[in-house]
Amino acid sequence: MEKFTDIEKDQALMKSWLAENRITDTVAKFKHGSGIEKLNLRFDIVKLRKALEDAQQYVVDLGDGFGAIPLTRRPRSTGMSGTGAASDTDLIGRYYLRPDETYEEVARDEVVNEFAFSQFCPEFEGTYFETLHQQLTWRFPIGRMRVLLKEPLTCNSWHRDPEPRLHIPIITNPGSLFVVNHHVTHLPADGSVYFTDTRAYHMAMNGGEHSRVHLVAALPLNT
Repeated sequence: MEKFTDIEKDQALMKSWLAENRITDTVAKFKHGSGIEKLNLRFDIVKLRKALEDAQQYVVDLGDGFGAIPLTRRPRSTGMSGTGAASDTDLIGRYYLRPDETYEEVARDEVVNEFAFSQFCPEFEGTYFETLHQQLTWRFPIGRMRVLLKEPLTCNSWHRDPEPRLHIPIITNPGSLFVVNHHVTHLPADGSVYFTDTRAYHMAMNGGEHSRVHLVAALPLNT
């Protein structure tokens, strides 16, 4: 039988927890942590949103509330994906997850050579997306660069990727959160560039009432 002192301890803890005011506006701000950091580089959010508005015809519906606009491709190709059409492999690619209570990791989808996506899609030449691509490639090796759309009340799987990513929020809401391991934060859409170490287990969720749109660039690694 549980000791009476243990019951009293739990009651005291509950009383202290209920007395705390946990309502805060900090959930709508960026909080750096292990695996999620903000760069010094910053872009013009107004120009980014205009580029997004002009690119709506190129959105690829991935189903389940997700969409994408590929911005880079393989050279000597005819389509945005590098092969004439945007394939699932190009827009998704290899990832790893632990699907059940055994916690055994399994691989999903095919491996994508991020280094192969070295050409900017000509459909977006002269747009602010091209300016952004130039600025990023001057600084870092960049693989696939995509605009990823997430509808309200959706999230992706708890998984990890072979490489880290850069995230540039274009449209967001306070209910849109990013989690890496045990660190969770909102990424404001103010032109900032965020490093997300998606080699760790992570997920993105949109718990708000409006769409969440991020420009995401892979940082390919030599393995």
